[in-house]
Amino acid sequence: MAATDGRNRKPGLAGSRVRGGLGNAQGGAGPGMKLGRAVLGLLPLAPLVVQAVEPISLGLALAGVLTGCIYPRLYCLFTECCGQKRSLSREVLQKDLDSKLFGQHLAKKVILNGVSGFISNPKPKKPLTLSLHGWTGTGKNFVSKIIAENIYEGGLNSDYVHLFVATLHFPHASNVTLYKDQLQLWIRGNVSACARSIFIFDEMDKMHAGLIDAIKPFLDYYDNLDGVSYQKAIFIFLSNAGAERITDVALEFWRSGKQREEIQLRDMEHALSVSAFNNKNSGFWHSSLIDRNLIDYFVPFLPLEYKHLKMCIRVEMQSRGYEVDEDIVTRVAEEMTFFPKEERVFSDKGCKTVYTKLDYYYDD
Repeated sequence: MAATDGRNRKPGLAGSRVRGGLGNAQGGAGPGMKLGRAVLGLLPLAPLVVQAVEPISLGLALAGVLTGCIYPRLYCLFTECCGQKRSLSREVLQKDLDSKLFGQHLAKKVILNGVSGFISNPKPKKPLTLSLHGWTGTGKNFVSKIIAENIYEGGLNSDYVHLFVATLHFPHASNVTLYKDQLQLWIRGNVSACARSIFIFDEMDKMHAGLIDAIKPFLDYYDNLDGVSYQKAIFIFLSNAGAERITDVALEFWRSGKQREEIQLRDMEHALSVSAFNNKNSGFWHSSLIDRNLIDYFVPFLPLEYKHLKMCIRVEMQSRGYEVDEDIVTRVAEEMTFFPKEERVFSDKGCKTVYTKLDYYYDD
Protein backbone atom coordinates (compact mmCIF):
# COMPACT_ATOMS: atom_id res chain seq x y z
CA MET A 1 0.00 0.00 0.00
CA ALA A 2 1.38 3.41 -0.91
CA ALA A 3 2.44 5.69 1.92
CA THR A 4 0.27 8.73 2.53
CA ASP A 5 0.34 11.85 4.67
CA GLY A 6 -3.34 12.68 4.25
CA ARG A 7 -3.00 14.14 0.73
CA ASN A 8 -4.10 12.40 -2.45
CA ARG A 9 -1.09 10.61 -3.97
CA LYS A 10 -0.32 9.30 -7.41
CA PRO A 11 2.08 6.31 -7.56
CA GLY A 12 5.61 7.55 -8.11
CA LEU A 13 4.67 11.21 -7.75
CA ALA A 14 4.79 12.08 -4.08
CA GLY A 15 3.90 15.70 -3.66
CA SER A 16 1.08 15.69 -6.22
CA ARG A 17 -2.08 17.24 -4.84
CA VAL A 18 -5.64 18.09 -5.70
CA ARG A 19 -5.58 21.72 -6.83
CA GLY A 20 -6.39 23.85 -9.89
CA GLY A 21 -9.30 24.43 -12.24
CA LEU A 22 -11.73 22.27 -14.12
CA GLY A 23 -11.96 21.38 -17.80
CA ASN A 24 -11.98 23.84 -20.66
CA ALA A 25 -14.25 24.05 -23.67
CA GLN A 26 -12.64 21.04 -25.34
CA GLY A 27 -12.96 18.94 -22.21
CA GLY A 28 -9.25 19.12 -21.49
CA ALA A 29 -7.48 20.65 -18.53
CA GLY A 30 -7.89 24.30 -17.67
CA PRO A 31 -5.01 26.80 -17.64
CA GLY A 32 -2.12 25.69 -15.48
CA MET A 33 -3.63 22.29 -14.75
CA LYS A 34 -3.14 18.72 -15.89
CA LEU A 35 -6.23 16.56 -15.61
CA GLY A 36 -4.77 13.30 -14.27
CA ARG A 37 -6.24 9.86 -14.76
CA ALA A 38 -8.55 8.41 -12.12
CA VAL A 39 -6.54 6.83 -9.31
CA LEU A 40 -7.58 3.59 -7.61
CA GLY A 41 -5.92 1.45 -4.99
CA LEU A 42 -3.89 4.08 -3.13
CA LEU A 43 -5.85 3.30 0.03
CA PRO A 44 -8.61 0.79 0.75
CA LEU A 45 -11.76 2.00 -1.01
CA ALA A 46 -9.88 5.05 -2.22
CA PRO A 47 -12.08 7.47 -4.19
CA LEU A 48 -11.60 8.54 -7.76
CA VAL A 49 -9.48 11.67 -7.73
CA VAL A 50 -9.04 14.49 -10.25
CA GLN A 51 -5.43 15.58 -9.82
CA ALA A 52 -3.23 18.46 -10.85
CA VAL A 53 0.29 17.08 -11.05
CA GLU A 54 3.08 19.32 -9.80
CA PRO A 55 6.50 18.01 -10.91
CA ILE A 56 8.91 17.22 -8.08
CA SER A 57 12.43 15.85 -8.00
CA LEU A 58 13.01 12.22 -7.04
CA GLY A 59 15.00 13.22 -3.96
CA LEU A 60 12.32 15.54 -2.67
CA ALA A 61 9.66 13.00 -3.50
CA LEU A 62 11.41 10.28 -1.49
CA ALA A 63 12.00 12.66 1.39
CA GLY A 64 8.36 13.71 1.36
CA VAL A 65 7.14 10.10 1.45
CA LEU A 66 9.51 9.08 4.25
CA THR A 67 8.87 12.20 6.30
CA GLY A 68 5.13 12.02 5.87
CA CYS A 69 5.01 8.31 6.71
CA ILE A 70 7.52 8.05 9.56
CA TYR A 71 7.58 11.54 11.05
CA PRO A 72 4.18 13.13 10.33
CA ARG A 73 4.61 15.86 12.96
CA LEU A 74 7.98 16.84 11.52
CA TYR A 75 6.50 16.79 8.02
CA CYS A 76 3.74 19.20 9.09
CA LEU A 77 6.35 21.71 10.24
CA PHE A 78 7.31 22.25 6.60
CA THR A 79 3.98 21.99 4.82
CA GLU A 80 0.31 22.50 5.57
CA CYS A 81 -1.51 19.46 6.94
CA CYS A 82 -5.24 19.00 7.35
CA GLY A 83 -4.92 18.08 11.03
CA GLN A 84 -3.02 21.30 11.55
CA LYS A 85 -6.11 23.49 11.18
CA ARG A 86 -6.46 26.15 13.82
CA SER A 87 -9.20 26.00 16.44
CA LEU A 88 -11.80 28.57 15.47
CA SER A 89 -12.29 31.21 18.17
CA ARG A 90 -15.76 32.76 18.29
CA GLU A 91 -14.26 35.90 19.84
CA VAL A 92 -11.64 36.29 17.10
CA LEU A 93 -14.22 35.68 14.37
CA GLN A 94 -16.51 38.31 15.89
CA LYS A 95 -13.64 40.80 16.12
CA ASP A 96 -12.77 40.24 12.45
CA LEU A 97 -16.37 40.74 11.37
CA ASP A 98 -16.82 43.86 13.51
CA SER A 99 -13.60 45.50 12.31
CA LYS A 100 -13.75 44.57 8.62
CA LEU A 101 -17.41 44.24 7.59
CA PHE A 102 -19.62 47.32 7.65
CA GLY A 103 -23.38 47.80 7.43
CA GLN A 104 -24.16 44.08 7.53
CA HIS A 105 -25.69 43.30 10.92
CA LEU A 106 -27.66 40.34 9.52
CA ALA A 107 -24.66 38.74 7.81
CA LYS A 108 -22.49 39.21 10.91
CA LYS A 109 -24.99 37.46 13.17
CA VAL A 110 -25.65 34.55 10.81
CA ILE A 111 -21.97 33.96 10.00
CA LEU A 112 -20.85 34.23 13.62
CA ASN A 113 -23.47 31.87 14.99
CA GLY A 114 -23.62 29.52 12.01
CA VAL A 115 -19.88 29.02 11.48
CA SER A 116 -18.81 28.92 15.15
CA GLY A 117 -21.67 26.58 16.04
CA PHE A 118 -20.86 24.24 13.15
CA ILE A 119 -17.12 24.09 13.88
CA SER A 120 -17.71 23.42 17.58
CA ASN A 121 -20.07 20.52 16.80
CA PRO A 122 -18.01 17.27 16.80
CA LYS A 123 -20.69 15.36 14.88
CA PRO A 124 -22.65 17.61 12.49
CA LYS A 125 -25.44 15.85 10.60
CA LYS A 126 -24.64 17.56 7.28
CA PRO A 127 -22.11 19.99 5.76
CA LEU A 128 -22.56 23.68 6.54
CA THR A 129 -24.08 25.33 3.48
CA LEU A 130 -24.28 29.13 3.21
CA SER A 131 -25.75 31.14 0.33
CA LEU A 132 -24.67 34.80 0.36
CA HIS A 133 -26.77 37.26 -1.65
CA GLY A 134 -26.41 40.96 -2.46
CA TRP A 135 -25.03 43.56 -4.85
CA THR A 136 -21.36 43.69 -5.80
CA GLY A 137 -19.17 45.40 -3.21
CA THR A 138 -21.35 44.64 -0.18
CA GLY A 139 -18.92 42.13 1.37
CA LYS A 140 -19.80 38.61 0.16
CA ASN A 141 -16.30 37.70 -1.05
CA PHE A 142 -14.81 39.43 1.97
CA VAL A 143 -16.85 37.28 4.35
CA SER A 144 -15.69 34.13 2.54
CA LYS A 145 -12.11 35.30 3.06
CA ILE A 146 -12.73 35.95 6.77
CA ILE A 147 -14.24 32.49 7.25
CA ALA A 148 -11.32 30.79 5.48
CA GLU A 149 -8.74 32.75 7.50
CA ASN A 150 -10.40 31.83 10.78
CA ILE A 151 -10.27 28.12 9.96
CA TYR A 152 -6.96 27.82 8.07
CA GLU A 153 -3.88 29.96 8.53
CA GLY A 154 -3.41 30.16 4.77
CA GLY A 155 -6.96 31.44 4.28
CA LEU A 156 -7.96 31.38 0.62
CA ASN A 157 -4.47 30.11 -0.26
CA SER A 158 -4.83 27.01 1.90
CA ASP A 159 -4.69 23.63 0.17
CA TYR A 160 -8.03 22.87 1.82
CA VAL A 161 -9.93 25.92 0.58
CA HIS A 162 -11.20 25.69 -3.01
CA LEU A 163 -12.62 28.58 -5.03
CA PHE A 164 -14.74 28.04 -8.15
CA VAL A 165 -15.70 30.99 -10.36
CA ALA A 166 -18.61 30.20 -12.68
CA THR A 167 -17.41 32.17 -15.71
CA LEU A 168 -13.85 30.83 -15.38
CA HIS A 169 -14.30 27.19 -14.42
CA PHE A 170 -17.68 26.45 -16.05
CA PRO A 171 -17.81 28.73 -19.12
CA HIS A 172 -19.62 26.60 -21.71
CA ALA A 173 -23.21 25.37 -21.45
CA SER A 174 -22.41 22.55 -23.88
CA ASN A 175 -20.00 21.05 -21.34
CA VAL A 176 -22.35 20.89 -18.34
CA THR A 177 -22.29 17.07 -18.22
CA LEU A 178 -18.49 17.10 -18.21
CA TYR A 179 -18.41 19.80 -15.53
CA LYS A 180 -20.78 17.77 -13.33
CA ASP A 181 -18.55 14.72 -13.49
CA GLN A 182 -15.39 16.71 -12.80
CA LEU A 183 -16.99 18.64 -9.97
CA GLN A 184 -18.09 15.47 -8.20
CA LEU A 185 -14.64 13.92 -8.58
CA TRP A 186 -12.98 17.12 -7.41
CA ILE A 187 -15.07 17.45 -4.26
CA ARG A 188 -14.85 13.80 -3.38
CA GLY A 189 -11.08 13.76 -3.81
CA ASN A 190 -10.53 16.85 -1.69
CA VAL A 191 -12.90 15.81 1.12
CA SER A 192 -11.17 12.42 1.16
CA ALA A 193 -7.90 14.30 1.71
CA CYS A 194 -9.37 16.61 4.36
CA ALA A 195 -12.84 16.30 5.89
CA ARG A 196 -12.86 20.00 6.83
CA SER A 197 -12.54 21.20 3.24
CA ILE A 198 -14.10 24.54 2.25
CA PHE A 199 -15.65 25.03 -1.20
CA ILE A 200 -16.57 28.52 -2.41
CA PHE A 201 -18.69 28.98 -5.54
CA ASP A 202 -18.61 32.57 -6.85
CA GLU A 203 -20.95 34.06 -9.48
CA MET A 204 -23.77 31.60 -8.82
CA ASP A 205 -26.04 33.94 -10.79
CA LYS A 206 -23.89 33.18 -13.86
CA MET A 207 -23.69 29.41 -13.39
CA HIS A 208 -25.48 27.15 -15.87
CA ALA A 209 -28.80 25.89 -14.52
CA GLY A 210 -28.66 22.33 -13.24
CA LEU A 211 -24.88 22.20 -12.80
CA ILE A 212 -24.84 22.81 -9.06
CA ASP A 213 -27.31 19.95 -8.50
CA ALA A 214 -24.40 17.60 -9.18
CA ILE A 215 -23.21 18.18 -5.61
CA LYS A 216 -26.63 17.62 -4.03
CA PRO A 217 -25.70 14.19 -2.57
CA PHE A 218 -22.71 15.75 -0.77
CA LEU A 219 -24.94 18.31 1.00
CA ASP A 220 -27.60 15.87 2.15
CA TYR A 221 -28.05 14.08 5.50
CA TYR A 222 -25.83 11.05 4.81
CA ASP A 223 -23.33 9.61 7.27
CA ASN A 224 -21.13 8.79 4.27
CA LEU A 225 -21.26 8.12 0.55
CA ASP A 226 -19.14 5.21 -0.66
CA GLY A 227 -17.04 5.44 2.46
CA VAL A 228 -16.53 9.23 2.38
CA SER A 229 -18.17 11.54 4.93
CA TYR A 230 -18.92 15.11 3.88
CA GLN A 231 -20.49 16.20 7.18
CA LYS A 232 -17.59 18.42 8.27
CA ALA A 233 -17.17 20.23 4.94
CA ILE A 234 -18.30 23.82 4.31
CA PHE A 235 -19.95 25.02 1.09
CA ILE A 236 -20.37 28.75 0.40
CA PHE A 237 -22.31 30.14 -2.57
CA LEU A 238 -22.02 33.79 -3.65
CA SER A 239 -24.66 35.42 -5.82
CA ASN A 240 -26.16 38.73 -6.92
CA ALA A 241 -29.52 36.97 -7.28
CA GLY A 242 -32.09 38.41 -4.91
CA ALA A 243 -30.27 41.73 -4.57
CA GLU A 244 -33.32 43.61 -5.85
CA ARG A 245 -35.49 42.17 -3.08
CA ILE A 246 -32.88 43.01 -0.45
CA THR A 247 -32.72 46.59 -1.73
CA ASP A 248 -36.52 46.92 -1.73
CA VAL A 249 -36.72 45.90 1.92
CA ALA A 250 -33.85 48.20 2.93
CA LEU A 251 -35.44 51.10 1.04
CA GLU A 252 -38.84 50.47 2.65
CA PHE A 253 -37.27 50.68 6.11
CA TRP A 254 -35.34 53.85 5.19
CA ARG A 255 -38.42 55.58 3.78
CA SER A 256 -40.47 54.72 6.86
CA GLY A 257 -37.81 56.25 9.11
CA LYS A 258 -36.66 52.94 10.58
CA GLN A 259 -33.04 52.01 11.24
CA ARG A 260 -31.55 49.38 8.93
CA GLU A 261 -30.52 47.45 12.06
CA GLU A 262 -34.23 46.81 12.66
CA ILE A 263 -34.36 44.59 9.58
CA GLN A 264 -34.65 40.93 10.64
CA LEU A 265 -33.58 37.83 8.77
CA ARG A 266 -37.21 36.72 8.57
CA ASP A 267 -37.99 39.89 6.58
CA MET A 268 -36.19 38.52 3.53
CA GLU A 269 -34.76 35.00 3.94
CA HIS A 270 -37.80 33.23 2.45
CA ALA A 271 -38.05 35.79 -0.36
CA LEU A 272 -34.37 35.21 -1.18
CA SER A 273 -34.78 31.45 -1.49
CA VAL A 274 -37.88 31.85 -3.69
CA SER A 275 -36.15 34.47 -5.83
CA ALA A 276 -33.09 32.28 -6.42
CA PHE A 277 -35.23 29.20 -7.13
CA ASN A 278 -37.42 30.97 -9.71
CA ASN A 279 -34.74 33.10 -11.39
CA LYS A 280 -33.92 31.55 -14.79
CA ASN A 281 -30.63 33.49 -14.82
CA SER A 282 -29.52 31.93 -11.52
CA GLY A 283 -27.50 28.78 -11.02
CA PHE A 284 -30.10 27.88 -8.38
CA TRP A 285 -32.98 27.89 -10.91
CA HIS A 286 -35.29 25.05 -9.86
CA SER A 287 -32.36 23.59 -7.93
CA SER A 288 -32.85 20.53 -5.72
CA LEU A 289 -30.52 22.19 -3.20
CA ILE A 290 -33.31 24.68 -2.45
CA ASP A 291 -36.21 22.32 -3.08
CA ARG A 292 -34.78 19.82 -0.56
CA ASN A 293 -33.89 22.53 2.00
CA LEU A 294 -30.18 21.69 1.88
CA ILE A 295 -29.01 25.31 2.17
CA ASP A 296 -28.76 26.13 5.86
CA TYR A 297 -28.76 29.92 5.59
CA PHE A 298 -29.71 32.42 2.91
CA VAL A 299 -27.67 35.43 4.02
CA PRO A 300 -28.70 38.90 2.76
CA PHE A 301 -26.06 41.59 2.28
CA LEU A 302 -27.69 45.03 2.45
CA PRO A 303 -26.74 47.85 0.06
CA LEU A 304 -24.21 50.20 1.65
CA GLU A 305 -24.83 53.82 2.60
CA TYR A 306 -22.54 56.84 2.50
CA LYS A 307 -21.38 56.32 6.10
CA HIS A 308 -20.34 52.74 5.36
CA LEU A 309 -18.20 53.84 2.42
CA LYS A 310 -16.33 56.18 4.73
CA MET A 311 -15.68 53.28 7.10
CA CYS A 312 -14.23 51.25 4.22
CA ILE A 313 -11.99 54.14 3.18
CA ARG A 314 -10.62 54.62 6.70
CA VAL A 315 -9.76 50.94 7.03
CA GLU A 316 -8.01 50.94 3.65
CA MET A 317 -5.96 53.99 4.65
CA GLN A 318 -4.88 52.28 7.85
CA SER A 319 -4.01 49.06 6.01
CA ARG A 320 -1.67 51.09 3.75
CA GLY A 321 0.01 52.65 6.76
CA TYR A 322 -1.46 56.12 6.21
CA GLU A 323 -2.90 58.40 8.85
CA VAL A 324 -6.63 58.75 8.41
CA ASP A 325 -7.26 62.07 6.64
CA GLU A 326 -10.96 62.86 7.01
CA ASP A 327 -10.80 65.38 4.17
CA ILE A 328 -9.65 62.67 1.75
CA VAL A 329 -12.18 60.22 3.23
CA THR A 330 -14.99 62.66 2.45
CA ARG A 331 -13.74 63.50 -1.02
CA VAL A 332 -13.42 59.83 -2.04
CA ALA A 333 -16.86 58.99 -0.63
CA GLU A 334 -18.47 61.89 -2.49
CA GLU A 335 -17.01 60.68 -5.80
CA MET A 336 -19.11 57.52 -5.59
CA THR A 337 -22.52 57.22 -7.25
CA PHE A 338 -25.72 56.42 -5.38
CA PHE A 339 -29.26 55.20 -6.02
CA PRO A 340 -32.24 55.65 -6.26
CA LYS A 341 -31.56 58.66 -8.45
CA GLU A 342 -33.74 61.07 -6.46
CA GLU A 343 -32.89 59.96 -2.92
CA ARG A 344 -29.28 58.81 -3.42
CA VAL A 345 -29.35 56.47 -0.41
CA PHE A 346 -27.23 53.47 -1.43
CA SER A 347 -23.87 53.13 -3.17
CA ASP A 348 -24.30 51.33 -6.50
CA LYS A 349 -20.85 49.73 -6.25
CA GLY A 350 -20.60 49.31 -2.50
CA CYS A 351 -17.01 49.46 -1.29
CA LYS A 352 -15.64 47.71 -4.38
CA THR A 353 -13.96 50.73 -6.00
CA VAL A 354 -13.19 53.01 -3.06
CA TYR A 355 -9.78 51.40 -2.66
CA THR A 356 -8.60 52.18 -6.18
CA LYS A 357 -9.87 55.75 -5.89
CA LEU A 358 -7.44 56.29 -3.03
CA ASP A 359 -4.57 55.84 -5.49
CA TYR A 360 -5.48 59.21 -7.00
CA TYR A 361 -4.64 60.91 -3.70
CA TYR A 362 -1.52 58.87 -2.93
CA ASP A 363 0.86 58.73 -5.87
CA ASP A 364 3.86 57.36 -4.03
